[in-house]
Amino acid sequence: MVLARVSRYLRLLRVQLRMSLLLGMQYRADFLIEGVISLFFTITALVPLFVVYADRAAIAGWSFGEALVVTGFFTLLGGVLEGAINPSLGIVVEHIRKGTLDLVLIKPADAQFLMSTQRFLPWRATAVPTALVIFAIALSELGRAPSFGEIGAALALLFAAVLIMYSLWIIVVSAAFYVVRIDNMTFLFSSIFDAARWPASVFRGVLAAIFTFVIPLALMTTYPAEALLGRIEPLRVVLALSGALVFAILARLVWLGALRRYTSAGG
Repeated sequence: MVLARVSRYLRLLRVQLRMSLLLGMQYRADFLIEGVISLFFTITALVPLFVVYADRAAIAGWSFGEALVVTGFFTLLGGVLEGAINPSLGIVVEHIRKGTLDLVLIKPADAQFLMSTQRFLPWRATAVPTALVIFAIALSELGRAPSFGEIGAALALLFAAVLIMYSLWIIVVSAAFYVVRIDNMTFLFSSIFDAARWPASVFRGVLAAIFTFVIPLALMTTYPAEALLGRIEPLRVVLALSGALVFAILARLVWLGALRRYTSAGG
């Protein structure tokens, strides 16, 4: 029963991905231009790193090569955020504002899943090869190759990071059921995420506490980087995965609670 349900949702996801790809390729010139622009903005994420490390060997215990690994994960997560999370969930706000969410709620599938996968920006996939190039340059700079165990831990923590980022975005979007306009909140979240390009140890005091426990940017990019560098203990990997699961459950509860407040255009 569970496998059949999972299989059904995987098929739905495949359909949603295919529709987004077809929509994106309606105008192929635009598709290619958007891909080049996306690649350009991804590369510009490296500029602050080169500027900061121009006259120093290390910052907060992180060398240039190590910080470059953090930037690689930041690039990957930025692609996920702008290519998969933002496009779909941004439409939720419009449905709530217009009272047309009924069109989703009446479908025989989970509303959160349908809203979270209704649109993707395929050209943002350029973040993947770009991040791989960044990793290759960083590891070459460090003169080391990660083991299979380190790669596995890094991928597990990357999954946890995506889950936390998605859960935080669900919580932010759920606020639209109460205040309708959340444009400033979504902009604030995107701006805060920009700080994840730096290793967590760069931040001190209140910012360190916020970026560890409230908006866990440290888990999003620094933890996967530490795993790939062989600098993280197994216990922290387990705690990070557990924390991501807690965030996902919390986001689900917030979504269901907010959904009960929804009033359609006809209601």
